[in-house]
Amino acid sequence: MSEAPHIPVLIRPLIAAVAPVSGVWLDGTFGNGGYTRELLAAGADQVIAVDRDPLAFELAADWAADYGDRIVMREGVFSQLDTYGQELDGVVLDLGVSSMQLDLAERGFSFMRDGPLDMRMSQSGLSAADLCNDAEESELADIIYLYGEERASRRIAKAIVAARPLSTTGELAKIVEGCLPRAKPNQSHPATRTFQALRIAVNNEYGELAMGLMAAERALKPGGQLAVVTFHSVEDRMVKRFLQARSGNNANANRYAPEVEQITPAFRVEKRKAIGPDAQELAENPRSRSAKLRIAIRTDAPAQDIDPADLGMPMMRNKGGR
Repeated sequence: MSEAPHIPVLIRPLIAAVAPVSGVWLDGTFGNGGYTRELLAAGADQVIAVDRDPLAFELAADWAADYGDRIVMREGVFSQLDTYGQELDGVVLDLGVSSMQLDLAERGFSFMRDGPLDMRMSQSGLSAADLCNDAEESELADIIYLYGEERASRRIAKAIVAARPLSTTGELAKIVEGCLPRAKPNQSHPATRTFQALRIAVNNEYGELAMGLMAAERALKPGGQLAVVTFHSVEDRMVKRFLQARSGNNANANRYAPEVEQITPAFRVEKRKAIGPDAQELAENPRSRSAKLRIAIRTDAPAQDIDPADLGMPMMRNKGGR
């Protein structure tokens, strides 16, 4: 892995937007520790660092010790973040796969590095190989279409089933490339959407996001801040709709539709439009080009659950328990 320091995406506008930073924050996607270190440098008294990947804490062992009890590490999922802290001053979520995971071929996240077809963030449970080799063709097609927004999903699913068994990322990437036109200059790799879809399915990322947003609402104290960085349209749509619904801005678009029940706002959203990367960040980190940051401030209203379907979360058809 590279020795160069990891620069968190949108960290400068995030720190500026939530300033002054103080109190106890929770970093629900610890990864390389970039957000945690920046929050501590900006004035946080303590950061609760949460990650489902045990490797994140192994890699942080040396430098994290320098912060003493200002960093509290918790191995787990951010959908349960309210069990790791309450009355929090802030919660940060940086969604998607971390550079730490992408950089290691043996983790199986990247089509650019041949390795085992794994993609498990927690290093346990169902792998991408299991999904590709055992799922019905129709289920694979649904995953690739709904989670990857890939229009050629049925063609790709059929090719995957025909090529079984698959065991490496290189095999899968080659199959997908054979189903799609060659990428033009500046276009993403043909396998990008399929790899994204399988990773999301393996790690239940959309379900985690829906539950994590509700957990943050339960954990934040009045005045506490929620900051979420997303990397593609479905994630951003879910975050946007959650904040609209929980800030009382979920107005009826259709005057003939039933009235939306008005709630006491649990969040205040001061910037309706998402924050994106500036020219400097785009030059420094091309990965930031699709990133969007949304920030909201917790009120003193009671926390409530919300139906994930109301957030625009893609819903798979029932596949008999899978």
